[in-house]
Amino acid sequence: MSHPTASQHLGKILAEWSLVCHAFDLKVEDVANENLAKIANRWPSEPVFLPFFDPSERYPEYEQFPREFSIEFIERADGGRSYVAQRLHGVNIGDRLTDNSNEPDDYRFHDIFHLAYVAFLGWSPVLRGLLKLKRKSRPKIDENEDGARAMIIEEGIATWIFNHAKQRDHYENVTQGKLDYGLLKQIKSMVEGYEVEACPLWQWEMAILKGFEVFRMLKANRGGRVTVNMNNHTLTYEKLP
Repeated sequence: MSHPTASQHLGKILAEWSLVCHAFDLKVEDVANENLAKIANRWPSEPVFLPFFDPSERYPEYEQFPREFSIEFIERADGGRSYVAQRLHGVNIGDRLTDNSNEPDDYRFHDIFHLAYVAFLGWSPVLRGLLKLKRKSRPKIDENEDGARAMIIEEGIATWIFNHAKQRDHYENVTQGKLDYGLLKQIKSMVEGYEVEACPLWQWEMAILKGFEVFRMLKANRGGRVTVNMNNHTLTYEKLP
């Protein structure tokens, strides 16, 4: 008894697919194109990053992210409690960060994820506010894209992903293209209506995995210097002296 060939299997699948499309009054061509678009959004053959959300032709320099900058993460102790301070050009920025948890989990280093969003997405309302780079020359952008609600969404994403990663060794063994697809789809729905919605899933995955790669280094060395390069889309780590 002969077994069906690969082409026969494929023919059967295509026939059933055509019947399903007909049953739901869908065009086979439209379904195929939508599936190709989803695949390219998640696993592109030639990844191309989106343009910056704060291009020089639209915004003055003081409303743009620096295309390259470094932040130092410095862990200190005060009264038996550990916290992380962050420094830019020798100046402390933001508040002292603790884990805000009954069980220590090094969430005090979580601002690394915001840096990763800048490096790989060109987006972070949280850092825009922290670095005083809100796009006030365009009031609607300032209010909606750089405002409190956008910041809350970003912090929510960072916290949710962190809790997901905690149960998975902080994604140490997850390679590009292998991150939970459901996680990425959920993030996409959380940013719906905001400018970063335009970023494809593979950019989000890169930001997440690279962010956790550097997070693990910060955790292992109890701090360090992290450099964001928006032009090259890199996030690099070095130990502090």
